[in-house]
Amino acid sequence: MMRSFGVGRTEQELVRLEEHARQFIIQQQGFVGELFADEDDVRLEDFLSTINNSEIQVIGPELIFGQLYDKIGYGEIKSDLFRHLVVSRLFSPGSKLKTIDYLERYQGITYTSDKIYRFLDTLCKQENQSEKKRIKEQETTPPSDIKETIEQITFAHTKRVLRGKITVVFYDMTTLYFESSDEDDLRKTGFSKDGKHQCPQIFLGLLLAGGGNPIGYEIFEGNIFEGHTLIPVLQNVEKKYSLGKPVIVADAGLLSSDNCKSLEKGGYKYILGARVKKSKDVLKEKIISLKLQNDQVATIKQPDGTRLIVSMSDNRAKRDRYNREKGLEKLRKRIESGKLNKSNINNRGYNKYLKLEGEIKISIDEEKFIADAAWDGIKGYVTNTKLSAQKVIDNYNNLWYIERAFRMNKTDLRIRPIYHYLRNRIEGHICICFTAYTILLEMERMLRHAKSKITIKRAQELAKTMYQLKYRLPISRFTKIKILGMDSEQQELYDIVTRWVNRK
Repeated sequence: MMRSFGVGRTEQELVRLEEHARQFIIQQQGFVGELFADEDDVRLEDFLSTINNSEIQVIGPELIFGQLYDKIGYGEIKSDLFRHLVVSRLFSPGSKLKTIDYLERYQGITYTSDKIYRFLDTLCKQENQSEKKRIKEQETTPPSDIKETIEQITFAHTKRVLRGKITVVFYDMTTLYFESSDEDDLRKTGFSKDGKHQCPQIFLGLLLAGGGNPIGYEIFEGNIFEGHTLIPVLQNVEKKYSLGKPVIVADAGLLSSDNCKSLEKGGYKYILGARVKKSKDVLKEKIISLKLQNDQVATIKQPDGTRLIVSMSDNRAKRDRYNREKGLEKLRKRIESGKLNKSNINNRGYNKYLKLEGEIKISIDEEKFIADAAWDGIKGYVTNTKLSAQKVIDNYNNLWYIERAFRMNKTDLRIRPIYHYLRNRIEGHICICFTAYTILLEMERMLRHAKSKITIKRAQELAKTMYQLKYRLPISRFTKIKILGMDSEQQELYDIVTRWVNRK
């Protein structure tokens, strides 16, 4: 059946008549194809109809993080699985099972959980020879090669960034907890910096150079005294690299006579935080008698030849006062609730303000609370260096690099909670996060150099929506890959990364 709908003399009239014709066909047949379709359009429509979701892949993580992975030097590691685990940690941090799902869903790569767990076993040295043989038969990469290579590559990258000048290093520790309640030789309950006192944990000791650039790390049992960890880390790093004798900067938790003696015996200079309120009475009186004002600094020579640098800050005083008052208010509420007993009277935190009246009544020691106000804003540093007092303080203040490194690992990379329980797999998990942190730091440096407004978090989000199409040509049957068009922000990020990795 043929039917005429009129003659169109303008573009608008032709569009109107074509729509009338389309509506007529729908009424007559219940469907409509493209009217007046070009032959090329028909072929394109036919071609597009053969494409399915599995051929559209997320390519952003590899375009962005993968290029930085290679720029740092990790491309030397001949393991696709390690690369996938690191890039996945940057793109979509989560459990290894989530990583498997991501790789299969968005990359078309299939790994079993057993393969990943066996691979984690290869990242660290194996003590059991039969186990080593079994793993070697299942993986092409020999045991322990990857972790050692990662450490060497990371240290070489840090030296390049700092132009070979590593004169000061920073050390601190944090705790990483496990969801499981079971303990073993490594996972122990102890004082948790995450507030998860009921969960088994391990200690992670991290050594950084200037700018937060990583040097190395070690893991320790969850109930170890953190003061016993500094020397082993330094000895391990000194054995692996030609680090020289940089100044060691660490917080007050590492201040002990044994550590100071060991550092001096090893030829190290150090700057350690001092617990001035816990000094001997004679020294405490001397510090208070200084009556320091805002931004004033004093130096006290000590009998052992070290110097105690003491500084005063009004801003720090406000923060100290606020924290004391907040802690006292919590104590008052706990006393009113009747939840405190004799066991709570100790020197932990603000419990030091508690006192026992008679045999059963617990109250606040108001005089002790008021006396502590004299220490608000005062900070101490112990050093055996010849640096000026202000240089000592400036170097110590750079410990925030470590605090930020821990925060980035715990939030951006979700290093904890840890779901593994075998030591090799725990160390493998941390090794992956250590590598990912180095890449994240390189991305931050790159964006800062480009003066871009894109943040690390935004870059992670942008990478999630960069796609490529993998398709087969209908006639030649060749398989081709095409990166789909990016929006302006994605293109900016991609261009920044590409220029960064190609710079000399």
